[in-house]
Amino acid sequence: MRDKLSLVVAVLVIVVAVLSMTMFTVSQRQFAIVFQLGEVKEVIMEPGLNFKLPLIQNVRYLERRILTMDTSAASERFLTSEKQNVIVDYFVKWRIIDPRLYYESVAGEESRAVVRLNQAVNAGLREEFGKRTIHEVVSGERNMIMEQMSARADHDLRSIGVQIVDVRLKRVELPPTVSSSVYSRMEAERKRVANERRSQGEAEAETIRADADRQRDVIVAEAYGDSQRIMGEGEAKAAAIYSAMYGRDPEFYAFYRSLEAYRESFGGKEDVMVVDPSSEFFKYLKSSRGGRTAN
Repeated sequence: MRDKLSLVVAVLVIVVAVLSMTMFTVSQRQFAIVFQLGEVKEVIMEPGLNFKLPLIQNVRYLERRILTMDTSAASERFLTSEKQNVIVDYFVKWRIIDPRLYYESVAGEESRAVVRLNQAVNAGLREEFGKRTIHEVVSGERNMIMEQMSARADHDLRSIGVQIVDVRLKRVELPPTVSSSVYSRMEAERKRVANERRSQGEAEAETIRADADRQRDVIVAEAYGDSQRIMGEGEAKAAAIYSAMYGRDPEFYAFYRSLEAYRESFGGKEDVMVVDPSSEFFKYLKSSRGGRTAN
């Protein structure tokens, strides 16, 4: 009885071992290549449970997800159309789209694929940078460079079963030895522009002040002319009124003028005038019409 139980257990172990060597699963994150005696027998693109012949066939898995190649650890130097070196960091997003071709081209090694990918992108970037100035590379045409590089690298690397999803420039700057001189030139240029703007502002201020002074003089002259004209008109009207009054009553006019003369002569308390009492000036200070004589 014990021998039969041992035999059953041994058979079950063998069956489980054979099944484990026969079945394999492919996840959603992977491709699977089935090899038979070292040659590609089948490429499994869809996830799920699959079977293979034990001992004769073996399976190798490849990444289905988007992968990243980053050059931050080893920045590249490129030459612009101005013959200026720039330091560039970039990264590339890529993925496998043809597992069979990918395996045949780079033996399924990601490191070998990265080398091919870096060569293609690097050569394209050197060509694009060589056609542009530093300003165009940094700001003006940066998006255009990335779009053109994505399309070119994708076209080149389809031959190894790889698709380029995106190429992005992370950093574009001048080497430290060049940056200081460039910043100095930029600072000098900014100072020159600032001085030029200040000179223009001062010139415009002088023009505005001169125009304001001219307008002030014109306004003052016009106001003075108007005041003189008004005074003249007033004096003319006053003279006309005086003349009319004199024509109506010469005696009253003479009296009024005498009063005006008295007021102007004795305007202050300390004013003193020495005049003969019988003078015509005191005519109206004496008694009126033969009355009392003024003291």
